[in-house]
Amino acid sequence: MKPKNKLVTDIVDNLRRVFQVVNEQSKRAVRETGLTGQQLWAIKLIAESGEIKVSELAKRMYLHPATVVGILDRLEVRGLVSRNRSSSDRRIVLISLAEQGKELVAGAPVVAQGLLTRGLEVLGEREIGTIATSLERLVDILGAQQISPQLFLSSNANEDTLQKKNHTPAVID
Repeated sequence: MKPKNKLVTDIVDNLRRVFQVVNEQSKRAVRETGLTGQQLWAIKLIAESGEIKVSELAKRMYLHPATVVGILDRLEVRGLVSRNRSSSDRRIVLISLAEQGKELVAGAPVVAQGLLTRGLEVLGEREIGTIATSLERLVDILGAQQISPQLFLSSNANEDTLQKKNHTPAVID
């Protein structure tokens, strides 16, 4: 095993690398598409699905539906997505890419959040548990347990976390 000081250096360096990748990919997304990383990630997931319910998109993004609705509102204003009521159940709203959204996503860069979630999803339970426990420990070390997690490089908090803290019931579409 490596000496303790080398392990600490490796951990800090690896955290720096993670922050760099997220920052660089977010800047690239804005530069090349004019979208935030979260908006671009949403569009890419919609493109993969063809048409998707808000609740399913939120689930795939690991976000609360209310958070995703805010992202979709901004995409809809830009003419990149459209919302349509399901013909079989009018309570269900389906999201699809508008023509402009399809054009944009075709040449769009990779999104850090997508890489991260896809990479974590393929791990076994033991390995994902180890990572989760280790990150929880880092949060404890930093005294950040009470900080609401925000979307990467955003001032928007994930509504799911806020609701857990406030014990507010979730809104489902």
